[in-house]
Order: sequence, then C-alpha cells, then structure tokens
Amino acid sequence: MLALAGLGNLTAKYCAPSARNVNCENPLGKPVSHSLGPNWGKGSGISQPSGMVFRSPPQASVPVHRMYTGRQVLRLAHRVPLGAKSKQREIAGMKLEETQGMKVMKAPAAVCPLCEGTGWKTVTGGAAGSKNDRRVTRCDCQLRARGETLLTAARIPRRYEHCELSNFDFDGPYRCLAPARMAACKFVEEYPIENAGLLVIGTIGVGKTHLAVGMIKELIVGKGIACLFYDYRELLKEIQNSYNASVKTTELDVLRPVFETEVLVLDELGAVRPTEWVWDTVSLILNTRYNDNRTTIITTNYPNLPERDRLGSHVSSQSKEAAKYAAERETLGDRIGDRMRSRLLEMCRIVTMEGADYRERVKSASFR
Repeated sequence: MLALAGLGNLTAKYCAPSARNVNCENPLGKPVSHSLGPNWGKGSGISQPSGMVFRSPPQASVPVHRMYTGRQVLRLAHRVPLGAKSKQREIAGMKLEETQGMKVMKAPAAVCPLCEGTGWKTVTGGAAGSKNDRRVTRCDCQLRARGETLLTAARIPRRYEHCELSNFDFDGPYRCLAPARMAACKFVEEYPIENAGLLVIGTIGVGKTHLAVGMIKELIVGKGIACLFYDYRELLKEIQNSYNASVKTTELDVLRPVFETEVLVLDELGAVRPTEWVWDTVSLILNTRYNDNRTTIITTNYPNLPERDRLGSHVSSQSKEAAKYAAERETLGDRIGDRMRSRLLEMCRIVTMEGADYRERVKSASFR
C-alpha cells in the first residue's frame, strides 16, 4: 500500500517494509524523498555500507532519495535540529517561570478612590445643585506623585531634607527671625510673582538655607513647581570639572538645568573668592534667568553694600589704610561686583535675617 504526504518542498513516500530496504537507521524501511538532507550518497562511485539504500541525485535541483522514518521527515520539514525542540521547551519554560515570578513579585497598583485611576476628579461649579455644570481637575494623587518626583530631582542635600517652613524656629531668642519667616510664607502664597525672587541676607547660622529649602518644598508639594537647589561653590566646581577632557560632560550640560528650572535656589552666593572667571559665570547665570523671567532664591552671608574702593598700588601694606581695609567686612559688591548686585536688586525682594548662630547655640550644646 502506497501513501503520499506533502510537506512543503518535501514529498514523503511510504510503503510496506521489505527485507532489501530495511537498515539500522530506518528499521521500518520507508523510502522518503527530500530536497536537502545530511549524509546522502554522492554517486555510485562512493562505497556505502551494506544494508543502506541511497540514490545519487542527477542534478542539484532534483530531490535526493534516502531512507528516513516519519519522525525524521517531520524534523526536516520544520528545519529543527535533533535535540533543539527540547532545548526550546526548556528555554520557554524558564521564560515562563521568570515572567510568572515577576508577576508574583509585582504588587497591584492601588487605585485612587477619587479619580478611579484616571488622574482627574469631577468638581461642581456655578449655581448650587446644577447638574449640567461639571468640570474636572487634576486629582490629588497625581499632584502627590508629581511632587515626589520633583522632590527627588530638586537636589536638596540630605542634611536639609527635614527643613520646612512649619518647623522653622522663631520663638524665644529667635523671635527676631519671625519677619523673615513671614516673608517666606508670603512669597510661597503669592507665587508666581512677576519677575521677583528673594535675596536672603544674614549672618552665619541664622537659618537662611532652612528658609530657602522650606520655600521650594512648599512650592513643589503644594503647587507642583519644578525647583532646583545648588550650592554656589558646588556649582562652580561642577562647571570647572566639565573642562576636564576625561569627563564626559560639558559646561552647557551642567548649566542647562540651572537656566531652565522654574525656581532656582543658589545657596551661599559669594562664598568663592572672586576672579574674572567667577564674575563671568555668575553674570551668565543671573542674566540668563533674568532675561527668561525665571524666579531665583539667593542666600548670602555678605551685607548688601556696594563694592569698596580698591586700594592703589602706592599704598603700603603697613599703612593704616591697608589695615583698616583688611579689617572691614567684605560686602556683596566685593564678592559679585556692583553690576551684578544692581541686577539682583531688580530681580529679588530683600529679606534680612539677624540673630545668634543657631549651630553654635543649639547644636554644640547637644554634644555636652
């Protein structure tokens, strides 16, 4: 009995086994035609083991005949090497286990009951009881998620992560700092203010950085405003480091977020001894933000006074004028130049803080 089966370009012929075409590789003795296959005969000139039945192809395009079992034909039809299917099953099982493990480990996301996962909640407006006047606004869950992301991107130092306006100490001996805290709260409440930042001036340890961090945290959490904190010295160091050929960053990469963030805190302005390069860098940062109408919060230890007259070379270092000049406290104009100081007065409201050093009075007492 003869049966024909079409397998793509393969044609399998099955017939009853006989003694002459039964061999160790094909015990059933079923001749199979196929276009490609390993170890086929290459002509009558090649000796073959006894019991093996081969037919040499007259042309390369003519199918070669060899004895194969039905299972071997299926392997040829799918072009899968011996043992490959078991390997594929093993890999697929591993992937399935990995996927199932990930699904087990991943907790289901909590759905907000107000917006039901849409991110928008319905608010009513107009006349009381009006059913047609329905509006939507961003849900509080979206504001919280955005606030967490913005807090991470704000670069607030770990030492100041706890600082908020609510825990700013202005009682008792620090009652003189209450006007500064009120000015900070008013700034946050009225934000955005057209072309107006804050210049917080005060002596060492009165809480200037605490107020600045508290303000941007209120803006981030309460209003979803993108803010960025930079220590003045650290920023200049990063810019200088970008000039190193081994560092894969440029000056523009460092300055771009400083230019583009909506609110920038520049802490300890003037803390680096002024040079031409420092003055140029400060001018670039402040002028760019001024021209783009972006808000800048600046803290400094130097009094808001103009640059002092420079001593000429004819003045001896031992003279009374030189000694007096050295003893006088440097001003903000000395540190950033009168031109940039004048620009700051236009950009910012002035908040002055005077009081005792909090670190010296409170922090040092904890070690006694």
